[in-house]
Amino acid sequence: MAMSISLLEYLEWEGVDYELVHHPWIGGSMRTAEVAHIPGEKLAKCVVLEDEAGYLMAVLPATHKVEIETLSEELGRDLQLATENEIKDMFEDCATGAIPPMVKAFGYEAVVDESLNTCDEIYFEAGNHTELVHLSGEDFADLMADAPHLQFSHHI
Repeated sequence: MAMSISLLEYLEWEGVDYELVHHPWIGGSMRTAEVAHIPGEKLAKCVVLEDEAGYLMAVLPATHKVEIETLSEELGRDLQLATENEIKDMFEDCATGAIPPMVKAFGYEAVVDESLNTCDEIYFEAGNHTELVHLSGEDFADLMADAPHLQFSHHI
């Protein structure tokens, strides 16, 4: 599977400079960071949450775990993990488990963990299990500017 078409079109529309980093297929964000030889703190992963108000994508470093209860309290929502089948339907042009955090490309809202705010560069899944998108921290911040930036994770 190639890079997500929705993501590609979004990045081109926004005029963002990026590069694709190829790596062997591997499961799990921390293992992906290892095989791609990048710091896990700079690999942004997306965790799909839901409640009666809809879906919310929590964007955080691969080295962290989302604190769903903390995020629910911060946002006044009753969030829980979305099911794999729901996620598959939401991101049809992405491989399961390879969801890019650029959720505007797919029409969803996001929340970004504050720990990503200080990164000079960011990597994230390209919608498949063999490519990462690499862009500057400044471009990432610009693309995620509309999303709330909160502290809702802890280092694992």
